Amino acid sequence: FSVRLIRKAETNLIEAGEAGGATFDRTTVDAIAKLLRLSVIITASLVGLQTLGFSISGVLAFGGVGGIAVGLAAKDLLSNFFGGLTIYLDRPIVVGDLVRSPDRSIEGVVENIGWRRTLIRRFDTRPLYVPNSTFTNIAVENPSRMNNRLINETIGVRYQDAHAMRAIVADVEKMLRSHSGIDGDNFLMVNFDAFAPSSMDFFIWCYTRTTQWAQYHVVKQDALLQVLDIIASHGAEVAFPTSTLHV
Repeated sequence: FSVRLIRKAETNLIEAGEAGGATFDRTTVDAIAKLLRLSVIITASLVGLQTLGFSISGVLAFGGVGGIAVGLAAKDLLSNFFGGLTIYLDRPIVVGDLVRSPDRSIEGVVENIGWRRTLIRRFDTRPLYVPNSTFTNIAVENPSRMNNRLINETIGVRYQDAHAMRAIVADVEKMLRSHSGIDGDNFLMVNFDAFAPSSMDFFIWCYTRTTQWAQYHVVKQDALLQVLDIIASHGAEVAFPTSTLHV
């Protein structure tokens, strides 16, 4: 009854939190519910043994000696258990986060954090089950907690349009600083950068206000299309690889 009560309370809390639409920490609710269920099961087991006439002190003493043997035999299981405990305490990831690891082929959305393994749903919808101990040995990126997203692009202009480069760079920077989707208060640079083989290159370095992947590409697309309009307004064109043959 207690285990089912805890599970029902957990479900109600999660449903109420998701229905409210506010920021809801599902991971904490899940962790507390698991600890409560584990406590109930252990307590009920000890009470049951005592009711059947077993000495609780003897059982606990045996558990202390047997725990060493069990710990050696189930080293991986215990490492995954403590790895999960570390995830719950340090909170590098929570349910719903988009995560990736440069050390392993791990990338996707966290769906569940268990005591032994974490379920990550890859972008092709395949489930990836990662042992919790893995997260104590690898670097994990959490793009869900970014403050901004970076736009870093290099654009080439034809050499015959060199006279317009200064004005193009100035107008592009002005456009980006006034763009509603670009964080103008953050670090922003637009500068002529290099004499490339077939073009004069300038680069754009700025940050979007949104961190949502889809919205980021909408903002980036609009900004780059406006860059093309600025280049065309100065009678210039974007360069492409060319060769000049002198006869």
